[in-house]
Amino acid sequence: MKNNGNTFGTNFSVTTFGESHGVALGCIIDGCPAGIELSAEVIQKALNRRRPGVSPDGKLNASVTARTEADAVEILSGVFEGRTTGTPIALEVRNTSQHSKDYGNLDLTFRPGHADYTYDVKYGGCRDYRGGGRSSGRETLARVAGGAVAAQLLAQHGIKITAYTIRAAGISAEKRDLSQIEQNALRAPDNEAAEKMNAKIEELRAAGDSAGGIIECIVQGCPVGLGEPAFDKLDANLAKAMLSIGAVKGFEIGDGFAAADSFGSTNNDCMHAENGQPVFDSNHAGGVLGGLSTGADIIFRVAVKPVPSIFKPQQTVRRTGDFGEDGKAQYETTELQIKGRHDICLCPRIVPVVEAMTALVLADFLLRNIH
Repeated sequence: MKNNGNTFGTNFSVTTFGESHGVALGCIIDGCPAGIELSAEVIQKALNRRRPGVSPDGKLNASVTARTEADAVEILSGVFEGRTTGTPIALEVRNTSQHSKDYGNLDLTFRPGHADYTYDVKYGGCRDYRGGGRSSGRETLARVAGGAVAAQLLAQHGIKITAYTIRAAGISAEKRDLSQIEQNALRAPDNEAAEKMNAKIEELRAAGDSAGGIIECIVQGCPVGLGEPAFDKLDANLAKAMLSIGAVKGFEIGDGFAAADSFGSTNNDCMHAENGQPVFDSNHAGGVLGGLSTGADIIFRVAVKPVPSIFKPQQTVRRTGDFGEDGKAQYETTELQIKGRHDICLCPRIVPVVEAMTALVLADFLLRNIH
């Protein structure tokens, strides 16, 4: 059977649908056990963290788009009297604030850094170019909705996922105070560093430019043994989940690339016994050994690229005709000035997406162990 890449997971699977400027977006969740407490309010809380707007500290968030969407979720099936029924769960969010006219010049002209050109070639010119269509970051709201359901399942097993921005616009957090994550515009665990990040992002906005950053994620309470030993390693699936997020260009777990300059004597996580149980003295492995969870905190980081929609003139190409029988078309060089409402730094809005995708991976593996 052909796999079109719209479904993530096996035992706990999520299929997303919809486009940025279409009628609606949503997802179908299959494999969720019966009896999990679930309401629209729980899912809405997760979606609200992904929405743009005013930051938790009450200040204008310089990093995000001016597009305002309610992102009001509706549960269409799979939940009765506040609990999942074990049947497919359908979730839908209607689009209400599209400015499709902002994209009228992009039907044949391709934005640098976006998926416009690759989508156009793959689908022979048949694509929704408004706001990026299916390749838009708005697709991630369906992932966040699905992840909220997965998180309810994980909570029953004492598993907690927390992501946060540790670097944005070239400025790094100096501390990891998780209580401060929801107190600032960047969702950083360091309010002082977040102020500096936001100020730099304001400068970039004024200059018509954008910024990238790094998101770190910690999973607490994960049992030993989640994952499979060969191709379905836990860290491999986490990497796939993170790299499936459009703006993510890098993944590392534990010490990551720093391990390349380390030595076995310092990189190995030695162990000792406490009350008859093994305890790791360090966590250079990031909570995963041999593709299986160790019981220690799972810690990984993802690199987020600068937002490609910048307000500076850029050189690109324009398709000048239809695709021929050989599947090729002709192009000409042109200059493009992007219009519309766009994020300047994606980090604060990607934080809940990282948490959601992590929840989907862990829920899938958890159900493998249970079954």
